[in-house]
Amino acid sequence: MAVFTPMPPPDADRLARAHGLGALREAIPVPAGSVNSNFFLETEAGRFFARIYEEQGADGVAYEWSLLAHLAAHGVPVPARVEGPGPGELTIAGKPTAVFAIAGGTETCQAGVSPGRAEAVGALLARAHCAAASFGQRRAGRFGLARIAERLVGIRTERAGVGDAIARLARTLPELGAAEQDGMPTGVIHGDLFRDNVRWEGDAIACVLDWESASDGALAYDLAVAMLAWCFGDAMRWDLAEAMAAGYVGERPLEPIERAALRDLLRAGCVRFATTRITDYELRETPGFERVQKDYRRFLARLDAIEAETASSLLARLGL
Repeated sequence: MAVFTPMPPPDADRLARAHGLGALREAIPVPAGSVNSNFFLETEAGRFFARIYEEQGADGVAYEWSLLAHLAAHGVPVPARVEGPGPGELTIAGKPTAVFAIAGGTETCQAGVSPGRAEAVGALLARAHCAAASFGQRRAGRFGLARIAERLVGIRTERAGVGDAIARLARTLPELGAAEQDGMPTGVIHGDLFRDNVRWEGDAIACVLDWESASDGALAYDLAVAMLAWCFGDAMRWDLAEAMAAGYVGERPLEPIERAALRDLLRAGCVRFATTRITDYELRETPGFERVQKDYRRFLARLDAIEAETASSLLARLGL
C-alpha cells in the first residue's frame, strides 16, 4: 500500500458518495506498500479504505473482487468490499478504484511472531488454497521466474549501484528449475502473505489483506513466501518455520514433489522479492508523498540462510 496517484478532494468525495457513504470529510494517504495508491476515507458514514489500482485494469479488479467473495463464502477472513460501481466504472486519473471496510484486528511486529502464530498463518494459508480450488477463474502470475529475469535485465546497474546484487540474482535464477517443474500442484495463491497483510485478534487471525496480486501459481511457493516473510528477523527462525509448516500440512499435506522442491521454492521467493524491492523501492521515487522503504538486502540475507542448507537438511529443519 502506498500513494502514486493523488486523490483530490472532489474525486474522493465522488468516490465516497458513489459507495453510499455520504459526503467526504477527509482523504488520508497511506504511505506503506509498493503497488497501489491507498487512502483512508473519513466520511459521514465513518472511516473506510480506498484504493486506486495502479497496475490492474477492470478485468484484474473484477478477478480480485470475485476471488474475495469466493473466499469469504468459504470462511476465509478477507476484507469486506463496500458495494458501489462495478469494476472500472469509477476511475481516478483513468485508473480503477475500490472501497473496503476497515479490517479489524491489529498487525504484529516480528517480535510478536510466536510459534503459535506462525502455525496459525500456515493453517490459514492451506485453508485458503483449499477454498480457492473451486474458484473458477484463472489468472497468470506477474512474478514468474521469466518475468523476474526480464526485470533484472532491465535494471541499469551503473545508476542503481546494485550491480553485485543483480549479478548474484541473475546467477541464481537458472538454478531454480525445480520451482516451476511440471507436476507441481498449482492453484490460486496470495503471493504476498507478509505480516502487514494479516490482522490479529489475540492469537486468532481476524483478516488477510491484499489479494490484489493473487494469481495461479505453485501452492508450495506461497508457503515458501510466507516462511520468508514471517520467520526471519536478524536470522532465520527455524522454530517458526517448522511451526508454520506443521500448520500448513495439518490442513493440506505436501506432495513429494513439493517437499523435494521446497529449497528452490524458498530461493525463488528470495530472488523475486530482492528483485522487486530493487525495482519498486530502491529505484522508484514518489515525489511529494511519504513512503515506507523496504531494503532488498534483507532478502539476500534470507537467500544466504536458505543456501546454507541442503535440500535434505532443510526438510529436517522444517520437520518434513
